[in-house]
Amino acid sequence: MAAYSKFLTARHSAIAGAAAACALLCLLSKRRAAQHGKRSGKALQNNEQKEGKKERAMVDRVFIARICRILKIMVPRTLCKETGYLLLIAVMLVVRTYCDIWMIQNGTVIESAIIGRSRKDFKKYLFNFIAAMPAISLVNNFLKYGLNELKLCFRVRLTRYLYEEYLKTYTYYKMGNLDNRIANPDQLLTQDVEKFCNSVVDLYSNLSKPFLDIVLYIFKLTSAIGAQGPASMMAYLIISGFFLTRLRRPIGKMTIIEQKYEGEYRYVNSRLITNSEEIAFYNGNLREKQTIHKTFRKLVEHLHNFILFRFSMGFIDTIIAKYLATVVGYLVVSRPFLNLSDPRHQNSTHAELLEDYYQSGRMLLRMSQALGRIVLAGREMTRLAGFTARITELMQVLKDLNSGKYQRTMISQEKDGDKKQPLSLIPGSGEIINSDNLIKFDHVPLVTPNGDVLIEDLNFEVRSGANVLICGPNGCGKSSLFRVLGELWPLFGGRLTKPVRGKLFYVPQRPYMTLGTLRDQVIYPDTLEDQKKKGISDQVLKEYLDNVQLGPILEREGGWDSVQDWMDVLSGGEKQRMAMARLFYHKPQFAILDECTSAVSVDVEGYIYSHCRKVGITLFTVSHRKSLWKHHDFYLHMDGRGNYEFKKITEDTVEFGS
Repeated sequence: MAAYSKFLTARHSAIAGAAAACALLCLLSKRRAAQHGKRSGKALQNNEQKEGKKERAMVDRVFIARICRILKIMVPRTLCKETGYLLLIAVMLVVRTYCDIWMIQNGTVIESAIIGRSRKDFKKYLFNFIAAMPAISLVNNFLKYGLNELKLCFRVRLTRYLYEEYLKTYTYYKMGNLDNRIANPDQLLTQDVEKFCNSVVDLYSNLSKPFLDIVLYIFKLTSAIGAQGPASMMAYLIISGFFLTRLRRPIGKMTIIEQKYEGEYRYVNSRLITNSEEIAFYNGNLREKQTIHKTFRKLVEHLHNFILFRFSMGFIDTIIAKYLATVVGYLVVSRPFLNLSDPRHQNSTHAELLEDYYQSGRMLLRMSQALGRIVLAGREMTRLAGFTARITELMQVLKDLNSGKYQRTMISQEKDGDKKQPLSLIPGSGEIINSDNLIKFDHVPLVTPNGDVLIEDLNFEVRSGANVLICGPNGCGKSSLFRVLGELWPLFGGRLTKPVRGKLFYVPQRPYMTLGTLRDQVIYPDTLEDQKKKGISDQVLKEYLDNVQLGPILEREGGWDSVQDWMDVLSGGEKQRMAMARLFYHKPQFAILDECTSAVSVDVEGYIYSHCRKVGITLFTVSHRKSLWKHHDFYLHMDGRGNYEFKKITEDTVEFGS
């Protein structure tokens, strides 16, 4: 036992600890390699392709360029609120450093007075400290106030910029339906932006304060113990910083993966809430539980690996950035005191030596702590690189989508036994011409965003006043046609003539009810101000509700300004009729009705179609009801195999449907 105790000296303990840390790092890397090795060859190939497209997350020139680009958004001008808070923080950091130096000097004098038994000096400097406490406390809290306000200002600036791009035209739709680079934009726009802004401000504070401390303490220490001591500490900072930066490289990538898994976990939970009724009817709670647990296990496994890696890195960080820095500090501060031939202390008394040592030692200790904070700040900088890569990727995707570019996996057009020359699919290669009272498809291929050709060459023309009934089996391209008309999907060729977006209205089978008042449900997406500008009174809105037999709802729900969860309050038929009242309010040139009267009685449906013709709204209708054929002039039939026919409805036309 004695031999064992002798073996556990400080040196052997340090060696054993370092060996344990290295073993942990090796174990973690082997574990990751084993997990990758278990995957199938196909999955591994797909992952490698995805990794090749992933943004790298390291502290390098690319990181500096990215963060400078984002900082231009968060600090748009030289004279702005953010600049004021940056200056406030900088001034408070300088004042706080001088307060630290004053407290060291004043504290050393108080201790010297205690040791020298000088009651007069003890009272004098103790009262000085008591008098300075409110000012020092005020400085510390001004610093905290500036940091918190700057975090909030940065978040407001960046959030507004990103939402300005995200909600521009149909970018929010394109990101989820046309482009597959960003899986969870809600995660990026909320949590990642907040964490990025907090990390940037914390890094500004955690780097600027130690750098300022180092500069001031070097100036003070150079006059006390010479330039060799501070120079040795700076050399140690540079060497240890480079070494730890190399070891921390995986943190950036692991941060990106962590945020990705967090987004996936939140997404599966939101899906459960959104589709709770359908899942309940299917009795799918066990299956959904498996899905949620599977996603959560993937997140937990990654977090466990991340914790192990940070534990190993924390062990090495603590030794290098704290304890070894303190050792270097002791070696430096002791040189002039242990060197008996040093002229500075040859004639000093014991009290003077003690006071000088306390003052120099504490300054050097603070300097070593500042060096340690800078080295540890590298860890936060590597994590910040991960957030920066994700925010930059989001900004790039938004920029591409707003300029008409998107990236999506395209399916192959070559089929077995198909000798036809495959189409050259170039998104956005078609031409859109805006013209009133006319919709014309001129050699337009109907193609999904992933390259699936539904109809190779679509040609037909509809003028205002001629209603069109669209029919065909599921998957034949009915909804795809409307998405092309609404400019949600890009044109892959040909020429499309149509009115501008505001003169084309879409009414889906499950109408969207917005958050707000009963009035908002009728005038959406207009606001009350827009309604007043159009000169439409609430009495006219009441007539629209009466036209679709929704007049009693006004009294039932408590008037136009009543606020409810309208998706739950209104029944399926009421929501469909509310959508038709919304159509009457906007009075577009053309309207697309996508099974939007399936929950409405036949007599109400007939009145709605008659009223649309009366007010001059031309309809494109998807429906399987035979009763609607009499309200249309043409029909467009798609067979689901790439063929279609567009013909005028006559007495000899065979009606199909139910």
